Amino acid sequence: MPSAPESGVNGLGPAGRAPRRRSDRARLAVLNAADDLLVERGYAGVTIEGIAARAGVAKQTIYRWWPSKFEILMDTLLEDAESALAVPDTGSFAGDLRQHLRQLADFLSAQPAGRVLLALIGQAQHDTGEARAFQQRFGDERRARDRVIFERALARGDIAPGADLDLLADLADGPLYHRVLLTGLPLDGVFIDGLVDRVLASVSRPARSSS
Repeated sequence: MPSAPESGVNGLGPAGRAPRRRSDRARLAVLNAADDLLVERGYAGVTIEGIAARAGVAKQTIYRWWPSKFEILMDTLLEDAESALAVPDTGSFAGDLRQHLRQLADFLSAQPAGRVLLALIGQAQHDTGEARAFQQRFGDERRARDRVIFERALARGDIAPGADLDLLADLADGPLYHRVLLTGLPLDGVFIDGLVDRVLASVSRPARSSS
């Protein structure tokens, strides 16, 4: 669940998120209440009234800060993802990729924030405005961060010049989302290690001939 992050310039949070208000405690109470209610009741069961009652704030206060429950849950997701999905830096492509996929697997399958993410993915299929907001605020930001792993590998010579880094990121992350959303198969260590091996094999350079 979200914790109190540092404020940005002039008391504002990161771009695209709800600005810091006079009572950050109330703001965090709202985010945590929305998170808890989604886990307990699903997206359809989350209401502004329920969030207000759980957080101990007035509905009018919530509507001054967020236009809808979708935006509340987006802020919850972004704050949780910022810490849980931090870009690893182990010093090697294999190490970075393995740690990244383990973090993502845990986020999707074991953390309440993962439930929020999956619920917002589902909701985005029914509302084009929310789909656009989800892509801009979460999808684009996560893609930029995930690319860092591959950009480092490219700079070190672990990936051949000209490689499609976005495609490689999809090859790495896509199977996790596929299992969570469609098959229900586990995201365990064996799966992660096998996936890392396959991604590494897809970018490995052919051995040079000694002749």
